[in-house]
Amino acid sequence: MNEFKFKKKYGQNFIRDENLINKIVNSAEISKESLVIEIGPGMGALTTKILDKCKHGIIYEIDTELKDFLEQKLKKYDNYELIFQDFLTADIKEITKKYNYKELLIVANLPYYITTPIIKKIIEEDILANKIVIMIQKEVADRFSAKVNTKDYSSLTVFLNYHYEIKKLFNVSKNMFYPKPDVDSSVILMSKKTEKENIKDINVFNKFVKDCFKYKRKNLRNNLKEYDLEKIELILKKYNLSLNSRAENLPLSVFIEISNSISI
Repeated sequence: MNEFKFKKKYGQNFIRDENLINKIVNSAEISKESLVIEIGPGMGALTTKILDKCKHGIIYEIDTELKDFLEQKLKKYDNYELIFQDFLTADIKEITKKYNYKELLIVANLPYYITTPIIKKIIEEDILANKIVIMIQKEVADRFSAKVNTKDYSSLTVFLNYHYEIKKLFNVSKNMFYPKPDVDSSVILMSKKTEKENIKDINVFNKFVKDCFKYKRKNLRNNLKEYDLEKIELILKKYNLSLNSRAENLPLSVFIEISNSISI
């Protein structure tokens, strides 16, 4: 692989630290009943550790130049499917139907440039893995795991927290990669919620949350001009909030209660 040309367009920054690899894989608590999806295996550093532990692995790689290398590296394994395709175009539900498993896990060192589209695909296509352990850009991890009343709290935070409990496990120095990226990373654990609050209409909820965060620096009154503000304010007052509050001040439960009240 010394002659391999790293492709910036694919966000290729490969892990080179064995202890870090083990730490990521161990965080996922993979068992012999697990079906594991890995996105962007690169040189297979995580892949071999995953396949040692899981029942089956489905591995998505977009760079076909890695085909010979990965097939050679994984030749001793018979419990995986290596698919050279953009994960964003893949029919995940269809391919997972082929396998018997007790839990679906996603474990990956995600390319920075495509992290949010991948997470949105998982949510929007209802590919709700039991657990997701991913290494992503530190600033993005801060947004995913942000708390109410913080600057990193966003519409994506709200959407993710409806489906998952999110925990930042540890930070990773950019020196752990080759080639070295410009920013540090974090590993986060997303655990599927077993109980979720009822949402009457998920489309109304999604639109309402997006509209609340439409202009981050503006208050709810300015962002929600097309809504029945009197109805919204009645609910806000119950929680010592008002139309002068910003979206970052609202916990998930309040977003749900308001969206349910405006759903037909």
